[in-house]
Amino acid sequence: MDDDANVITTRFCKSIIRSKASLTYGQAQMMMDDAARSDALAVSLRNLNYLAKKLKLKRAENGALTLASAQVRFELDSETHDPIDVQNKELGESNYLVEEFMLLANVSVAAKIHEHFPESACLRRHPTPAPSNFDPVIKAAKSMGFDIDVSTSRLLAQSLDAADTPAMPYFNTLLRILTTRCMTQAVYFCGGTIPYAEFKHYGLAAPIYTHFTSPIRRYADVMVHRFLAAAVYHEEIYPALLDKKLIQSVCQNLNHRHRMGQYAGRASVKLHTILLFRGKEVEEEAYIMFVKKNAIQAMVPRIGLEGTVFVEDKKGRSPFVFNEEEFTLTAGDVKLRSFDRVRIRIAVDSSNQQHQKLDIKLVEPKVPGWNVDSQVPAKKLKTDSA
Repeated sequence: MDDDANVITTRFCKSIIRSKASLTYGQAQMMMDDAARSDALAVSLRNLNYLAKKLKLKRAENGALTLASAQVRFELDSETHDPIDVQNKELGESNYLVEEFMLLANVSVAAKIHEHFPESACLRRHPTPAPSNFDPVIKAAKSMGFDIDVSTSRLLAQSLDAADTPAMPYFNTLLRILTTRCMTQAVYFCGGTIPYAEFKHYGLAAPIYTHFTSPIRRYADVMVHRFLAAAVYHEEIYPALLDKKLIQSVCQNLNHRHRMGQYAGRASVKLHTILLFRGKEVEEEAYIMFVKKNAIQAMVPRIGLEGTVFVEDKKGRSPFVFNEEEFTLTAGDVKLRSFDRVRIRIAVDSSNQQHQKLDIKLVEPKVPGWNVDSQVPAKKLKTDSA
């Protein structure tokens, strides 16, 4: 690789890694940021980071998307293991450094195993979403005066980059979160089952892709390692690796298990959130993600929490009128729209012990006879005082 992150040669071989250090992302970030450090390790990390930024820029120029999703991190009590704090999970340059070189390795390996096993290689693709999938984000951006072009991934990426306003620092992130939800699901597949033109990974703007870099946590990567080992003649080919029908069946099971893992992760976040807020009433600033007839979906950026704020009571009564064209809720002088800032109160509804759920109420803006009153200072989470 040269100074502009152009790949000059690629070599696949069995090797032994001589590790210089074992670092967390945070430790690597501090080492790169510490101007007083000029040792070989710190300089190497900065050089890698320089190349990673070049790689990311090249991917962006090809149409790769930079999206966003709400990720939370819980702090657990050391004795009870109950959650005692939650915060939005933030990624630094060290995270993106590793990501870029992992993506490059995955793309390189995908091309290699497909070259040797075009009919049976285990690959991963991200189908292009239908234009209608983007209707919610197009309408939401239009309400703020921005046009989103979804005709290609590159034009979509450029539209998202341009949709920024200093008056609302979190607006662009919200827009990228909404865009993420318009995407199709990336899937594993057997190379010989579809035409090469359909191999493309839409989000990464890669013509071919697979998962190679994490065999300790994904079975797909284990399969790909076997394909690569056979491709570079370090291992004999397993007869099963040439069975296109079998490989496709395994890929379908991998897709199913991946979805189940996602559901389990969301359920875990939901459970820990209930445990964290049980017995508390916490007020937070939030942004409206989107508006429905009977509710708004609100995102609390400080802690990465998303929840539903219902605007009607148990009998279906509501002071709000829903506008289907504008996707707004209006009550008197108050109009709720996507990306509006609101204040909410978060508690837990324990009326049904078997099905406890978050109880989120609107504090501001004020709607006479509807809001809950602000109780600031109320009982807060530990991070409020930090």
